[in-house]
Amino acid sequence: MKNEIKIFENKKIRTVWDEEQEEWYFSIVDVIEVLTESPRPRKYWNALKTKLTAEGSEVSQKLGQLKMPAEDGKMRITDVADTQQLFRLIQSIPSPKAEPFKQWMAQIAKERLDQIIDPELSINQAKK
Repeated sequence: MKNEIKIFENKKIRTVWDEEQEEWYFSIVDVIEVLTESPRPRKYWNALKTKLTAEGSEVSQKLGQLKMPAEDGKMRITDVADTQQLFRLIQSIPSPKAEPFKQWMAQIAKERLDQIIDPELSINQAKK
């Protein structure tokens, strides 16, 4: 697994690429912060998770946790979602940024697929 920071509208989104699963995992709290501009994204996420669970949504049951770098530089367990689950989660968050964020995610996925097809792209990306 490889931790990376992605940037959406000048905001950091912590991500992890799982080589084995060939899947991106995104920090849910980071995504919520970007979409809602909430000063307390963890509290927003906890309330949303409770609401989704009460509604019987499978989204919150299928999410995972991975260690990601925190603001203090330490690796901390963070709720994460793969691309599919994150798309479903975004539907539950009223935000004018939802559609641009989905397009941004699609671009990240495309770049990764391009790198798998042409490994030289990965080398060039690493040099940048």
